[in-house]
Amino acid sequence: MKTILVPTDFSTQADNALDMALQVAKINGSKVLLINVIEGMRSFSFNTMGELEDSTGEEAYLVKKLVDQTKSNLDDALSNLDTDGVEIEAMVEIGSPYESIAHVITNHDADLVVMGTKGSGGVEEVLIGSNTEKVVRYAKCPVITIKDKVDLDKVKHIVFATSLMEDQPDIVERLKLARENFGVKLHLVKVNTPNNFHTERQLREEFQKYLEKHDLKDCETHVYNEASEEDGILYFAEDLGDCMIAIGTHGRTGLLHLLSGSIAEDLVNHSKVPVWTFSMKK
Repeated sequence: MKTILVPTDFSTQADNALDMALQVAKINGSKVLLINVIEGMRSFSFNTMGELEDSTGEEAYLVKKLVDQTKSNLDDALSNLDTDGVEIEAMVEIGSPYESIAHVITNHDADLVVMGTKGSGGVEEVLIGSNTEKVVRYAKCPVITIKDKVDLDKVKHIVFATSLMEDQPDIVERLKLARENFGVKLHLVKVNTPNNFHTERQLREEFQKYLEKHDLKDCETHVYNEASEEDGILYFAEDLGDCMIAIGTHGRTGLLHLLSGSIAEDLVNHSKVPVWTFSMKK
Protein backbone atom coordinates (compact mmCIF):
# COMPACT_ATOMS: atom_id res chain seq x y z
CA MET A 1 0.00 0.00 0.00
CA LYS A 2 2.01 2.95 -1.30
CA THR A 3 -0.50 5.80 -1.49
CA ILE A 4 -3.48 6.69 0.72
CA LEU A 5 -5.90 9.43 -0.38
CA VAL A 6 -7.80 11.52 2.17
CA PRO A 7 -10.41 14.03 0.91
CA THR A 8 -10.97 16.84 3.42
CA ASP A 9 -13.38 19.69 4.01
CA PHE A 10 -11.60 20.59 7.29
CA SER A 11 -14.46 19.08 9.33
CA THR A 12 -13.98 16.99 12.47
CA GLN A 13 -14.96 13.86 10.54
CA ALA A 14 -12.37 14.59 7.85
CA ASP A 15 -9.75 15.18 10.55
CA ASN A 16 -10.63 11.78 12.02
CA ALA A 17 -10.15 10.22 8.58
CA LEU A 18 -6.73 11.86 8.22
CA ASP A 19 -5.73 10.61 11.66
CA MET A 20 -6.67 7.05 10.71
CA ALA A 21 -4.90 7.33 7.35
CA LEU A 22 -1.71 8.38 9.13
CA GLN A 23 -1.96 5.34 11.41
CA VAL A 24 -2.34 3.05 8.39
CA ALA A 25 0.48 4.83 6.55
CA LYS A 26 2.83 4.41 9.50
CA ILE A 27 2.22 0.66 9.56
CA ASN A 28 2.62 0.25 5.79
CA GLY A 29 5.21 2.93 5.02
CA SER A 30 2.68 4.69 2.79
CA LYS A 31 2.43 8.24 1.50
CA VAL A 32 -0.71 10.27 2.31
CA LEU A 33 -2.35 12.60 -0.21
CA LEU A 34 -4.63 15.19 1.40
CA ILE A 35 -7.06 16.74 -1.10
CA ASN A 36 -9.60 19.54 -0.90
CA VAL A 37 -12.05 20.00 -3.76
CA ILE A 38 -13.44 23.44 -4.62
CA GLU A 39 -16.94 22.91 -6.03
CA GLY A 40 -19.27 24.93 -8.19
CA MET A 41 -16.80 26.44 -10.65
CA ARG A 42 -15.61 25.47 -14.08
CA SER A 43 -12.41 23.48 -14.16
CA PHE A 44 -9.13 25.38 -14.40
CA SER A 45 -5.80 23.89 -15.38
CA PHE A 46 -2.81 23.81 -13.02
CA ASN A 47 0.82 23.78 -14.09
CA THR A 48 3.49 21.57 -12.57
CA MET A 49 3.98 24.09 -9.75
CA GLY A 50 0.31 23.86 -8.76
CA GLU A 51 -0.49 27.33 -10.09
CA LEU A 52 -3.38 28.31 -12.35
CA GLU A 53 -2.38 28.30 -16.01
CA ASP A 54 -5.37 30.44 -17.06
CA SER A 55 -4.71 33.37 -14.73
CA THR A 56 -6.53 36.14 -16.62
CA GLY A 57 -10.07 37.43 -16.15
CA GLU A 58 -12.18 38.15 -13.10
CA GLU A 59 -13.28 34.56 -12.58
CA ALA A 60 -9.69 33.31 -12.75
CA TYR A 61 -8.67 35.97 -10.22
CA LEU A 62 -11.40 34.91 -7.78
CA VAL A 63 -10.52 31.24 -8.25
CA LYS A 64 -6.85 32.00 -7.62
CA LYS A 65 -7.74 33.79 -4.38
CA LEU A 66 -9.87 30.84 -3.31
CA VAL A 67 -7.17 28.34 -4.20
CA ASP A 68 -4.56 30.37 -2.30
CA GLN A 69 -6.81 30.50 0.77
CA THR A 70 -7.47 26.76 0.56
CA LYS A 71 -3.76 26.04 0.28
CA SER A 72 -3.20 28.22 3.33
CA ASN A 73 -5.87 26.27 5.24
CA LEU A 74 -4.20 23.00 4.24
CA ASP A 75 -0.81 24.30 5.36
CA ASP A 76 -2.29 25.35 8.71
CA ALA A 77 -3.88 21.93 9.14
CA LEU A 78 -0.58 20.19 8.42
CA SER A 79 1.47 22.52 10.62
CA ASN A 80 -0.54 21.43 13.66
CA LEU A 81 -0.31 17.75 12.76
CA ASP A 82 2.11 15.20 14.16
CA THR A 83 2.77 13.07 11.07
CA ASP A 84 5.19 10.84 12.97
CA GLY A 85 7.51 10.62 9.97
CA VAL A 86 4.80 9.86 7.39
CA GLU A 87 5.22 11.64 4.05
CA ILE A 88 2.14 13.77 3.36
CA GLU A 89 1.28 15.92 0.37
CA ALA A 90 -1.63 18.40 0.16
CA MET A 91 -3.35 19.41 -3.06
CA VAL A 92 -6.32 21.45 -4.28
CA GLU A 93 -8.68 20.38 -7.06
CA ILE A 94 -11.46 22.35 -8.76
CA GLY A 95 -14.69 20.78 -10.03
CA SER A 96 -16.92 17.87 -9.08
CA PRO A 97 -15.78 16.22 -5.83
CA TYR A 98 -16.38 12.69 -7.09
CA GLU A 99 -14.72 13.29 -10.46
CA SER A 100 -11.77 15.04 -8.81
CA ILE A 101 -11.29 12.20 -6.34
CA ALA A 102 -11.55 9.61 -9.14
CA HIS A 103 -9.00 11.63 -11.13
CA VAL A 104 -6.52 11.66 -8.24
CA ILE A 105 -7.04 7.93 -7.56
CA THR A 106 -6.11 7.16 -11.18
CA ASN A 107 -3.27 9.64 -11.63
CA HIS A 108 -1.58 8.86 -8.32
CA ASP A 109 -2.34 5.11 -8.23
CA ALA A 110 -4.04 5.44 -4.85
CA ASP A 111 -4.30 2.13 -3.01
CA LEU A 112 -6.82 3.29 -0.41
CA VAL A 113 -9.22 6.17 0.22
CA VAL A 114 -10.07 7.13 3.80
CA MET A 115 -13.08 9.45 4.13
CA GLY A 116 -14.98 11.02 6.99
CA THR A 117 -18.78 10.91 7.03
CA LYS A 118 -21.31 12.51 9.35
CA GLY A 119 -24.52 10.91 10.48
CA SER A 120 -27.11 8.43 9.36
CA GLY A 121 -29.18 10.51 7.00
CA GLY A 122 -28.29 9.43 3.48
CA VAL A 123 -26.99 12.52 1.71
CA GLU A 124 -26.24 14.29 4.98
CA GLU A 125 -22.58 13.21 4.89
CA VAL A 126 -20.65 16.31 5.80
CA LEU A 127 -17.66 15.64 3.58
CA ILE A 128 -19.02 15.70 0.04
CA GLY A 129 -22.71 14.91 0.33
CA SER A 130 -24.03 12.34 -2.12
CA ASN A 131 -20.58 12.14 -3.71
CA THR A 132 -19.52 9.97 -0.77
CA GLU A 133 -21.84 7.27 -2.04
CA LYS A 134 -20.39 7.63 -5.56
CA VAL A 135 -16.87 7.14 -4.28
CA VAL A 136 -17.92 4.07 -2.28
CA ARG A 137 -19.81 2.70 -5.28
CA TYR A 138 -17.24 3.26 -8.03
CA ALA A 139 -13.74 3.83 -6.60
CA LYS A 140 -11.18 1.49 -8.16
CA CYS A 141 -9.52 0.95 -4.79
CA PRO A 142 -10.83 0.15 -1.30
CA VAL A 143 -12.54 2.95 0.63
CA ILE A 144 -12.69 3.26 4.42
CA THR A 145 -15.37 5.58 5.79
CA ILE A 146 -15.39 6.67 9.43
CA LYS A 147 -17.29 9.05 11.68
CA ASP A 148 -15.48 9.09 14.99
CA LYS A 149 -11.80 8.99 15.89
CA VAL A 150 -10.36 5.49 15.54
CA ASP A 151 -7.43 3.95 17.38
CA LEU A 152 -6.18 1.15 15.11
CA ASP A 153 -4.52 -0.58 18.05
CA LYS A 154 -8.01 -1.16 19.47
CA VAL A 155 -9.47 -2.62 16.26
CA LYS A 156 -9.26 -6.36 16.89
CA HIS A 157 -11.70 -7.77 14.31
CA ILE A 158 -12.75 -7.40 10.67
CA VAL A 159 -16.38 -8.34 10.05
CA PHE A 160 -16.56 -9.47 6.41
CA ALA A 161 -20.22 -9.58 5.34
CA THR A 162 -20.96 -11.72 2.30
CA SER A 163 -23.81 -13.63 0.66
CA LEU A 164 -21.45 -16.61 0.15
CA MET A 165 -22.85 -16.92 -3.38
CA GLU A 166 -20.29 -14.80 -5.25
CA ASP A 167 -16.66 -15.16 -6.27
CA GLN A 168 -14.82 -12.40 -4.42
CA PRO A 169 -11.11 -13.20 -4.89
CA ASP A 170 -9.93 -9.57 -5.04
CA ILE A 171 -11.74 -8.61 -1.83
CA VAL A 172 -10.60 -11.71 0.02
CA GLU A 173 -6.95 -11.23 -0.96
CA ARG A 174 -7.00 -7.62 0.24
CA LEU A 175 -8.63 -8.67 3.51
CA LYS A 176 -5.96 -11.33 4.02
CA LEU A 177 -3.33 -8.61 3.69
CA ALA A 178 -5.23 -6.35 6.09
CA ARG A 179 -5.42 -9.21 8.58
CA GLU A 180 -1.66 -9.71 8.38
CA ASN A 181 -0.78 -6.01 8.50
CA PHE A 182 -3.00 -5.11 11.45
CA GLY A 183 -2.99 -8.38 13.34
CA VAL A 184 -6.79 -8.65 13.46
CA LYS A 185 -9.17 -11.60 13.48
CA LEU A 186 -11.26 -12.11 10.33
CA HIS A 187 -14.93 -13.02 10.78
CA LEU A 188 -17.00 -14.23 7.84
CA VAL A 189 -20.65 -13.29 8.42
CA LYS A 190 -23.78 -14.40 6.59
CA VAL A 191 -27.04 -12.69 7.59
CA ASN A 192 -30.03 -15.03 7.43
CA THR A 193 -33.24 -13.09 6.68
CA PRO A 194 -36.88 -14.23 6.43
CA ASN A 195 -36.93 -13.37 2.71
CA ASN A 196 -33.72 -15.26 2.00
CA PHE A 197 -33.70 -18.01 4.60
CA HIS A 198 -31.16 -20.83 4.51
CA THR A 199 -31.18 -23.88 6.74
CA GLU A 200 -28.27 -24.67 9.02
CA ARG A 201 -27.22 -27.56 6.79
CA GLN A 202 -27.29 -25.36 3.68
CA LEU A 203 -25.18 -22.70 5.38
CA ARG A 204 -22.58 -25.18 6.59
CA GLU A 205 -22.14 -26.35 2.99
CA GLU A 206 -22.04 -22.78 1.63
CA PHE A 207 -19.43 -21.72 4.18
CA GLN A 208 -17.27 -24.74 3.40
CA LYS A 209 -17.40 -24.12 -0.35
CA TYR A 210 -16.60 -20.42 0.10
CA LEU A 211 -13.66 -21.07 2.41
CA GLU A 212 -12.19 -23.67 0.05
CA LYS A 213 -12.75 -21.56 -3.08
CA HIS A 214 -10.98 -18.54 -1.58
CA ASP A 215 -8.38 -20.50 0.41
CA LEU A 216 -9.50 -18.82 3.63
CA LYS A 217 -7.91 -20.18 6.78
CA ASP A 218 -7.91 -19.05 10.39
CA CYS A 219 -11.27 -17.37 9.84
CA GLU A 220 -14.33 -17.62 12.08
CA THR A 221 -17.73 -18.13 10.42
CA HIS A 222 -21.00 -16.79 11.76
CA VAL A 223 -24.70 -16.83 10.91
CA TYR A 224 -26.74 -13.89 12.20
CA ASN A 225 -30.53 -14.03 12.00
CA GLU A 226 -32.17 -10.66 11.44
CA ALA A 227 -34.96 -8.97 9.50
CA SER A 228 -32.57 -7.30 7.04
CA GLU A 229 -28.97 -7.76 5.90
CA GLU A 230 -28.01 -4.24 6.95
CA ASP A 231 -29.38 -4.61 10.50
CA GLY A 232 -27.80 -8.04 10.86
CA ILE A 233 -24.35 -6.73 9.92
CA LEU A 234 -24.65 -3.68 12.16
CA TYR A 235 -25.93 -5.66 15.15
CA PHE A 236 -23.28 -8.37 14.74
CA ALA A 237 -20.54 -5.73 14.65
CA GLU A 238 -22.07 -4.04 17.69
CA ASP A 239 -22.17 -7.34 19.60
CA LEU A 240 -18.59 -8.19 18.63
CA GLY A 241 -17.12 -4.75 19.39
CA ASP A 242 -13.66 -3.33 18.52
CA CYS A 243 -14.14 -4.04 14.82
CA MET A 244 -14.29 -2.74 11.29
CA ILE A 245 -16.95 -3.86 8.78
CA ALA A 246 -15.86 -5.00 5.32
CA ILE A 247 -18.20 -5.50 2.36
CA GLY A 248 -18.18 -5.50 -1.42
CA THR A 249 -20.37 -3.18 -3.48
CA HIS A 250 -21.66 -3.89 -6.99
CA GLY A 251 -21.47 -0.36 -8.35
CA ARG A 252 -25.02 -0.49 -9.70
CA THR A 253 -26.41 2.55 -11.49
CA GLY A 254 -29.71 4.00 -12.67
CA LEU A 255 -32.96 2.13 -12.15
CA LEU A 256 -31.24 -1.03 -10.91
CA HIS A 257 -29.61 0.92 -8.10
CA LEU A 258 -32.89 2.64 -7.21
CA LEU A 259 -34.70 -0.69 -7.07
CA SER A 260 -32.12 -2.74 -5.23
CA GLY A 261 -30.28 -0.10 -3.25
CA SER A 262 -26.89 -0.86 -1.77
CA ILE A 263 -26.21 -2.50 1.57
CA ALA A 264 -22.68 -1.08 1.46
CA GLU A 265 -23.90 2.50 1.10
CA ASP A 266 -26.49 1.99 3.85
CA LEU A 267 -23.77 0.70 6.15
CA VAL A 268 -21.61 3.74 5.39
CA ASN A 269 -24.52 5.97 6.43
CA HIS A 270 -25.47 4.10 9.60
CA SER A 271 -22.44 2.30 11.00
CA LYS A 272 -20.75 3.59 14.14
CA VAL A 273 -17.57 1.66 13.31
CA PRO A 274 -15.31 2.07 10.25
CA VAL A 275 -16.62 0.53 7.03
CA TRP A 276 -14.19 -0.87 4.45
CA THR A 277 -15.77 -1.17 0.99
CA PHE A 278 -14.47 -2.41 -2.33
CA SER A 279 -16.27 -2.13 -5.65
CA MET A 280 -16.64 -5.45 -7.48
CA LYS A 281 -17.63 -3.71 -10.70
CA LYS A 282 -15.02 -4.36 -13.38
